Amino acid sequence: MQLKEGAIYFPNLNGLRFIAAGMVIVHHIEQIKSLFYLDSYWDKIPFVNLIGKLGVYLFFVLSGFLITYLLLSEERKTRTINIKKFYIRRILRIWPLYFLIIFLAIVILPNINIFILPDYGKDVIYSNLYLKIFLYVILFPNLVLTMLGMVPFASHTWSIGTEEQFYIIWPVLFKRIKKYRLSLMILIVFFYFFMGEFLMSDFSKHIPFKDIIQPYWGTFRIDCMAIGGFFGIVLFQKNRLLKVFLNTTFFYITIVSTILFMALDIYLHTIIYSILFGILILNFSSNRELKISLENSTLNYLGKISYGLYMFHPIGIFLALHIAQLMHFTTNWILYPFSFIITIIIATLSYRYFESIFLKFKSRFSK
Repeated sequence: MQLKEGAIYFPNLNGLRFIAAGMVIVHHIEQIKSLFYLDSYWDKIPFVNLIGKLGVYLFFVLSGFLITYLLLSEERKTRTINIKKFYIRRILRIWPLYFLIIFLAIVILPNINIFILPDYGKDVIYSNLYLKIFLYVILFPNLVLTMLGMVPFASHTWSIGTEEQFYIIWPVLFKRIKKYRLSLMILIVFFYFFMGEFLMSDFSKHIPFKDIIQPYWGTFRIDCMAIGGFFGIVLFQKNRLLKVFLNTTFFYITIVSTILFMALDIYLHTIIYSILFGILILNFSSNRELKISLENSTLNYLGKISYGLYMFHPIGIFLALHIAQLMHFTTNWILYPFSFIITIIIATLSYRYFESIFLKFKSRFSK
């Protein structure tokens, strides 16, 4: 951890953000190719299906780690946590782009032919429209996905809903609970796991609205956030567990194992993958003995605009696919570079000319 321009800065984490976004983009390139009946690796190579989900979980663990550490730092410096200012900072970062994407997905893109997905025309998008809009407005896009189905170009915002629901809970939790915070993180993980098991069992069949609660619970990954929070607390408190987790040999074993598990599509529970991600995040942010570095100007910039990369990447993929079809050359050698380049260009323009308008106000609500 370093201080950069008066703010807490962790090296390498921007690079990890870009890697997480890249995993999701690869996943969706193959998925969208399959929806257009193009030759794809979707459902042929399990790794392709796995990395999209794990990319999102990596984002969640990162959020839990960073938000927890920052809240603890604020508490140490000011002796309290200003919940109102925390919410305002999150609103300024998340809401403008989130609501822009929802507007584009519902109002603009369904009326442009190249953005119409097979079997997902306006009749599908506009079914239950008012309920969809209501759920998007109250920041429950994960309920739209689980209850009402996919809305092209907005369905991936389910994870933004998860993040927002986490942000509502986390500062309140940390302001009220001062002791045994590591134990609290472990308790949250176990509670989430056993509640999920309970909802899948016959014991829960008489619960009202189970058909809504159970799929929603699968998207409310507060267990990933809590695992990130666990490692954030360990680092902040300089807990004795740091000697284990920041062991360089242990780090290399963890990173090689994680890559192999993913590449070979070895099934591990989400909790296990999240713990592995937490160990990697902790080391990349704090272990000065590592020979691997993600700290360079390119990755830093791509990580800085990673929110835009995540939000705009379906549009970038569609534009790349349209260009490839016009060229009558839909090979991966065209689709992949074009998808990434177009997405990076859109995210850059968004960050510079849209998101930055709101981000410049964040410092007014920060210590």
